[in-house]
Amino acid sequence: MAHIHSKPITERIDWLFDRARDYSARFASPENWLARERYLAQHPTAIAVLKCMDGRINIPVATQTPLGIIQPFRNLGGIFDLGWPHLGEVLAGYVQRCIREGRQVLFVVTYHFSRGSARRGCAGFGYDTEAAKAHTLRIKAQIESVFGRGHGTVYPLVCGFETDEDALLVHGADGAVLDLSMLAPDDGASLPQRLAALLPDMPEQIRADLLPLLAGNLRHIAEVRRTQRETEIEHREWMICIGRGFDFLHMPNLALIVGPYSPDLTEPVAKAAGIIEANMQAGRIPDDGFLVLASVPYEEVGMDRARAGLKSRFLADFSAAVIAAGHPALAQRMHVRTAVLDWRSRRLEQLGADG
Repeated sequence: MAHIHSKPITERIDWLFDRARDYSARFASPENWLARERYLAQHPTAIAVLKCMDGRINIPVATQTPLGIIQPFRNLGGIFDLGWPHLGEVLAGYVQRCIREGRQVLFVVTYHFSRGSARRGCAGFGYDTEAAKAHTLRIKAQIESVFGRGHGTVYPLVCGFETDEDALLVHGADGAVLDLSMLAPDDGASLPQRLAALLPDMPEQIRADLLPLLAGNLRHIAEVRRTQRETEIEHREWMICIGRGFDFLHMPNLALIVGPYSPDLTEPVAKAAGIIEANMQAGRIPDDGFLVLASVPYEEVGMDRARAGLKSRFLADFSAAVIAAGHPALAQRMHVRTAVLDWRSRRLEQLGADG
């Protein structure tokens, strides 16, 4: 992927949509569809992950889980507040759909850090891991206040994600932590006992459905250790994505993703524009242009898709206006694309270009 950062902006945009098409083809393939159906029959718990926009945090890959099983909620810095009206409605709707299907819900609330270098941690919290961890604990408390503290139906779980080895750290209620990077691959057999001791209040079905993710993470960590992958990666983002439906962008230092959840999107969009401008000034990316991509998912054709298109165009216009006001010189090099995402096939459908 490293070569793409130095290409002209038109080639980078074409490459991006090619990647989106490839992701949709893999997601909708018979093999992946059957794998999802088989997996959900064996593990019915609905699993959602609240996480930072950082492309390194790819939970399905890190847990070796089939595509489409884990529902992501991403935002700049991993900052969420269930008091935000739109976020509260989205999460409530998600839980209600799962409950109508007879499924329990596991919310995995994450923070991330790097053991090798604090500067590879979360920039959204100024590389302060303790501040990021404290924020996840507040989100956990908010989930409990909305969906109940008995944890019989909805269970909030705080997890750390160490990005050098893609290792999960599972936090228990009493402050204990299960750090999977400290276990050997053959320790997988002990995970049921370890998890039961760490999370005694977790319902049996949810615990049974969390175990495959942890076992997959043990295998993934072992694979990472057998390879030599680059960890000293500098910021080279060249696009700002706003909205939802960017699972195909699970790559480090490519995009700054702003979820549509906060009631005030001005600050995260402006912050993202500042990072893009700094990348250009430092020569980390070409200064011939950058991309603003808005995406909104829809589940049904007709009214639902039409409304998604309106929302996508609004987000694109709003972001472009924020960037023009705060970074007028940068705005001259802005390319805007709007899209909607067919949630069933994960197909990204471009609505228009900026010419």
